[in-house]
Amino acid sequence: MRRILISALAFLFACSSVFAADKPAENAAKVYHDKSEKDLDAIGNRNVGCGRGVGNWYSLDKQVQMGKQYSQQIEQQVKLINDPVITEYINRLGQNIVRNSDSQVPFTIKVIDDDTANAMALPGGFFYVNSGLILAADNEAEVAGVMAHEIAHVAACHIAREQSRMNLAQLASLPLIFVPMGAGAYYGLQAATSLGVPAAFMKFSRGFEADADYLGIQYLYKAGYDPQAFTAFMEKVESMEKKKPGFISKAFDSHPQTPERVEKSQQEIASLLPAKDEYKVDTSEFQDVKARLNALENRRKLNEKDDRSPSLRRSNRTAGNAGGNNGDDSDHPVLRRRDDSTGSTSTSGTGSGSSGDDSGPPVLKRPPQL
Repeated sequence: MRRILISALAFLFACSSVFAADKPAENAAKVYHDKSEKDLDAIGNRNVGCGRGVGNWYSLDKQVQMGKQYSQQIEQQVKLINDPVITEYINRLGQNIVRNSDSQVPFTIKVIDDDTANAMALPGGFFYVNSGLILAADNEAEVAGVMAHEIAHVAACHIAREQSRMNLAQLASLPLIFVPMGAGAYYGLQAATSLGVPAAFMKFSRGFEADADYLGIQYLYKAGYDPQAFTAFMEKVESMEKKKPGFISKAFDSHPQTPERVEKSQQEIASLLPAKDEYKVDTSEFQDVKARLNALENRRKLNEKDDRSPSLRRSNRTAGNAGGNNGDDSDHPVLRRRDDSTGSTSTSGTGSGSSGDDSGPPVLKRPPQL
């Protein structure tokens, strides 16, 4: 009887184990193989929004041309970090994410000397990272997360699509008599609605910002980084902005509210990205670059402070003032003695006096006594 009971319990335990194995774990990430935006294996071969049509009037070549034009204007207005160690590292970090993204254009990545924690990607892959972003991050994965978000804007052609929406809105507001059919309307409207530099590139709709978050965490994950680093940095930026208003650029005004973004990104991470045994979070190279940049920034600020310091200069008395220096470089006043017998003056310590000539400053005479 005892043996029968033990056998029955063992059978029930085995059945429960099988059923548990068949049941998917709660919040387990689902793997997709449908070439959609959820298919991680298809990254690089997916259409994430760059198809030409009503929603996007700009070809990739046109976007590269547009981005190059505005990058030249931007670089005339900002100061770039030219330290080869810093620029090479940031470029290498960004290029690794680009290789693990859906971008169809090459990237040119540079560092701007600016204290705000920000980054900006122009159409066509012209990408700028502020020094303040590097200094504000605790580890490499946090910088990579922000860069992945900006790379996603370019990969999904958000700027071109946003501009196309503006073009359509203006086209719809024009009287019909001024809207001839054909290419002429497109080119004329395009000239009238040129993009501003650089704020217009940063003012995406909330939908595009959420899309960049969604794609960005995929690119971050695909490049080997912990995707939670992106949400961690967003929470940090929100906290620092409360303590120090202006810590982030006003360009982020159109971004979704941080708590909403964090919650949605965490849900997408749990449902879309299978957990890995190991993630890249930080490297000693990042910490070395951050220390190097910090030292560079401190030297710059010290030099700027020295340039603003007042310089003390010796006051030069004019020849017309009493007790003047007679126009020479001596710092000591020249003493003149009046000779009442001759009506002439002599100079103490300078040799013979003047003999009524016109050289030297005029001599003040004592007024006649009454």
